[in-house]
Amino acid sequence: MGILTELYYLPNIEYFTAIEGEGVLVIDDCENFRKQSYRNRTSVLLANKTETLSVPVYEGNKQKPYRDIRIDYHQKWLNIHLRGIQSAYGKAPFFEFYFPYFEQVFRQNVPFLMDLNLKLLTVCLKLLKTNIQVQLLSEAGENHGLRDLRGVIKAKEDYKSREIYRPSPYNQLFGLDFVPNLSVIDLLFCQGPEAPSIIRASKKND
Repeated sequence: MGILTELYYLPNIEYFTAIEGEGVLVIDDCENFRKQSYRNRTSVLLANKTETLSVPVYEGNKQKPYRDIRIDYHQKWLNIHLRGIQSAYGKAPFFEFYFPYFEQVFRQNVPFLMDLNLKLLTVCLKLLKTNIQVQLLSEAGENHGLRDLRGVIKAKEDYKSREIYRPSPYNQLFGLDFVPNLSVIDLLFCQGPEAPSIIRASKKND
């Protein structure tokens, strides 16, 4: 079994529930970039609010291939993201074990957004101990056996409108009320090795 989908920046938990249990994950590296999407933004939980972290890019408002979109390092986004993640999760139980994997990728100053996102996704899949095989559409070619999720997980629509994710609450650092569908790093830093079982429990179709 396999799934065809877009590539996001530190994807939310819904994304991982969608691909959970699949043998192959094919990333669409042939599409055009879409602004105001999960391709360059994610959400984390701070003490007083949910914060959106966005990666600034060049020419993101043009119909340009996603793989050609460059990250704007003239803006101070990298320090903002690293400080934001450390502020949000520095006291989380598994932060010190998992954060170095992400920091190592960020410190590479990867020029292209797609390459950065692919490296970060690889880290997430490694920490989740998944056996899913990741391929690029340009290399894998057309495969009619894939379940196509492209265009399904939209940033401007609530996850409740989709038949993918049903929140399985876990202990977060801040607030009395559980905040669902944050970046998967929220789950990893807070729950560590328990993260895969929580993702499985969050599948809406099961």
